[in-house]
Amino acid sequence: MKKILFVCLGNICRSSAADEIMRVKVAEAGLADEFEIDSAGTYGGHAGDLPDPRMRAAGARRGYRFTHRSRKVRSDDFERFDLLLAMDDSVYESLSRLAPTVEALQKLERMADYIPAHFGFDYVPDPYYEGAEGFELVLNMLEEGCDTLLGRLK
Repeated sequence: MKKILFVCLGNICRSSAADEIMRVKVAEAGLADEFEIDSAGTYGGHAGDLPDPRMRAAGARRGYRFTHRSRKVRSDDFERFDLLLAMDDSVYESLSRLAPTVEALQKLERMADYIPAHFGFDYVPDPYYEGAEGFELVLNMLEEGCDTLLGRLK
């Protein structure tokens, strides 16, 4: 079983969306029993909250149901998951500092490494302070990135 944790700052936009998008893609590929997928944030201030309503609305227009409840990254996540995917460099650095061992550090990657260059970003931008177009951009990036990730993990 492949165990993946998507991580952003608050776990209410990017990582929660990636979590659901990847679940859908894995299920569509008939591989649901081969993956464990979750998401978390480096900041715990939204713990227990549903994803941002704007992200839920943008996702619903594409057929996604973003129902994950936000949680903060825990130290045991580095043991539980095979791959921790950071949405931006700030999150990557925070996770690097939290990693309990050198082996745990080796599980850490950037989600942007799976996203095609045509988007023009080397990170997944936080749509929280953006308009509707920011949420659409992030969903586009995450859909293509999850396709690439799944292709590499199959």
